[in-house]
Amino acid sequence: MPTQISGFAPQILSVLRIFAAGSFFTHGTMKLFGWPAPFEYPLNPLLYTAGIFEVAGGLLLILGLFTRPVAFLLSGLMAFAYFIAHGSDGFFPVLNHGEAAMLYCFVFLYFAAAGPGVWSLDALRERKAGANLTDTAQAV
Repeated sequence: MPTQISGFAPQILSVLRIFAAGSFFTHGTMKLFGWPAPFEYPLNPLLYTAGIFEVAGGLLLILGLFTRPVAFLLSGLMAFAYFIAHGSDGFFPVLNHGEAAMLYCFVFLYFAAAGPGVWSLDALRERKAGANLTDTAQAV
């Protein structure tokens, strides 16, 4: 049975995307720029590369631009991060400190499948493309 809040699902999807991507973005800014706090560990090439993906991918997801392919790529990055950095410390994410990587992995996989929501540049591009198709059809 649908509830009143289910009518807001496209907007809530956008809010989830924006807040998850914003948090993810700050993981990258810590690695690359020391903001909002310095990164705790010395950067090696793997962490530096992850920081680039976190900043660039996080920014694209905040904007909702190229959401599906970017989210799919970041989901894989987080699966890789989980198994490389956390999985070897035991099975349970709460014990191996891999909860964030696991959650990002599956939230981003959801965005890859569900799309960005209505508040996104992707949705704006789709609306403009639809309007252009309508204009073209009317001209013919």
